[in-house]
Amino acid sequence: MKLSSLPALAISALLVFSCNTDQKTSTIEAPGDTLTTHLKPFNPELPTIGLLMYNGVLQSEVVATSDVYAKPTIDGEQIFNVITIAETSKPIVTEEGLRLIPDYTFDNCPKLDVLFVPSAYDMYSQVHNPAIVDFIKTKNEETSYTVSNCGGAQLIGASGIADGHKIVTWIGGGKQLQMDYPNLLVQDDSLITYVKDGKFHSSNGNLASYVSALELLEIMTSKEHREFVESYLYLDRLQEWK
Repeated sequence: MKLSSLPALAISALLVFSCNTDQKTSTIEAPGDTLTTHLKPFNPELPTIGLLMYNGVLQSEVVATSDVYAKPTIDGEQIFNVITIAETSKPIVTEEGLRLIPDYTFDNCPKLDVLFVPSAYDMYSQVHNPAIVDFIKTKNEETSYTVSNCGGAQLIGASGIADGHKIVTWIGGGKQLQMDYPNLLVQDDSLITYVKDGKFHSSNGNLASYVSALELLEIMTSKEHREFVESYLYLDRLQEWK
């Protein structure tokens, strides 16, 4: 599937980016407020998808994953918990300037089935933050899948969890990634958008994060559910538009 362009997502879905009704900061009571009807309850019996966040994160890499995994089945059933996680409970400010409220911190994050590691334009602060690197290491011990998008591959490299595995990063970033982390098997980002190697998945990031999310969604559910989600997102209209 080729995704060369995607429309801007609804701003209302981003202003309060919280999926966990147990978090008091997630719910704002007001006359006529409908926010609580849109928050999805955390169900411990469902697989949990964790979206790592930090200041400067590219918001498309967080939202793309949420956009894909938060969709219900064709019968309207919730099939995943989708949560956001940051080092502290303070709002995260994305590269583009939106403020996102994390559901959990590194200290109280529940068990994850999948961890998505996004990127920023400047990864120096993140790669040199032991708290983030250690969180990725720890969570990788319990996840069934760990996914990096764009420069998130640098955090995977810094953690050492995918040594000996194939990985791809942002277009133009592969050479430096290989130099910095020689134990990674860095793929040609000029030709490859998405890579799957065991539990480790990766993509070029930004809007190509939809590719990694949809590919893994099909593995975790079915081709039919992926196609339903793609129809929900109107991807066919984008292909026709191109």
